Amino acid sequence: MPAVRLEDVIRRPLITEKNTMLMERDQYSFEVSTDANKIQIREAVERTFNVRVKAVNTLNVKAKPRSRGVRRGRGRIAGHEAAWKKAIVTLYPDQRIDLFEQV
Repeated sequence: MPAVRLEDVIRRPLITEKNTMLMERDQYSFEVSTDANKIQIREAVERTFNVRVKAVNTLNVKAKPRSRGVRRGRGRIAGHEAAWKKAIVTLYPDQRIDLFEQV
C-alpha cells in the first residue's frame, strides 16, 4: 500500500448541524482519504491547523444506492454514491480551529 501524503489526508471539513453542535465540545469533523489511518489524520490536523489533537475517531460511510429515470420510456438507471471516510477530531480544551468559526 503506497504511503498517503500529508496534503492528501484531509479532503474537506464537514459543516452540518450535528457537527456545529460537536464544535461546542471541541470536536471537528472532516472528510478524509480512505487510505489514511488515525495517526496520519492526527498529524495532518496538527500541522495544517497548528493545534493539539486529543483523540481521533474514524468511520467509513457506506455507499448509498441511487437511481434515476431516463426519458422516452427507456427505464431507470441504477447506481450508487461513492463510499467515503469521516474523521471526528477531538482537540484539547484550549484549542480552536478558526476555519469552522467563520461559518
